Amino acid sequence: RYTIHSQLEHLQSKYIGTGHADTTKWEWLVNQHRDSYCSYMGHFDLLNYFAIAENESKARVRFNLMEKMLQP
Repeated sequence: RYTIHSQLEHLQSKYIGTGHADTTKWEWLVNQHRDSYCSYMGHFDLLNYFAIAENESKARVRFNLMEKMLQP
């Protein structure tokens, strides 16, 4: 019979994105932000949407997202 903690430990050991027991709240949020930025860059339509909304070129939007990934 599994407890909640043992299930969580199993999940965290199986998947990288779920963190581990020593993951801080700040590290968790930084990983979420980086994953989101990476997803935005990978989806061409979202990148176009951001470029139009910000009135910037797609290359500039991609550059800004990459900068945010380095310094969240």
